[in-house]
Amino acid sequence: MGVSGEPKTADAEPSASDDLALLAERALELVQAGSLVGLGSGSAASAFVRALGRRVQRGLTVTCVATSEATARLGAEVGLRIVDLGESLLDLTVDGADEVDPQLDAMKGFGGALARERIVAAASRRQILLVRADKLVPALGSRGRLPVEVLPFAVRFCQRRLRELGLPAEIRREGGRPFMTDNGNFTLDCATGPLTDPARTQRAIEGIPGVVDTGLFLGTAERVLVADGGTIRELRRREN
Repeated sequence: MGVSGEPKTADAEPSASDDLALLAERALELVQAGSLVGLGSGSAASAFVRALGRRVQRGLTVTCVATSEATARLGAEVGLRIVDLGESLLDLTVDGADEVDPQLDAMKGFGGALARERIVAAASRRQILLVRADKLVPALGSRGRLPVEVLPFAVRFCQRRLRELGLPAEIRREGGRPFMTDNGNFTLDCATGPLTDPARTQRAIEGIPGVVDTGLFLGTAERVLVADGGTIRELRRREN
């Protein structure tokens, strides 16, 4: 895995917003004119959307596909052309992540858009993840939470099956009511520790009828840009 970094001179410790702005600017270097670009969801992705909007206002021409209704609204606000996902492959998708391990496998879904993020990543030639250094973990599951999107009809059944797998799950709530994804589904947050075999865990969960998707994104990222104390490091997936 190659690693490179360029320091940023600063008089004070960079804030989260400073780090996200640095990440967004670096990611913009990977966007070419005329590209079809996937837009992720969450704070890092939103910083990129805003930066891309500013670049478009200066003349860059791109077309974008959003992974959530919130991202689509933000993209429209900053002047991006947002279209539905079609048959054409996307040139690049830029997204965030909640955890990234040394193999560049990721945990996503804390923001509730994991299923659409999965689809857009699969429809892209390249996926780039933007994270702060605190999102780097030795093993996925280190933060103790694995999101799983499920059909509302099957939520109790899925909870029971997840519990049998050693993954007790709670229905995510917002304002006292079950959180609804853009797809009209529920999200179960599963209690977990560091996963010794994420691929096996993913297969077991996906085998439960009623599960739509999991927050385990294994082998999808081409590279990860990491903001760390005013420096951007670039981590690339090893070629097999």
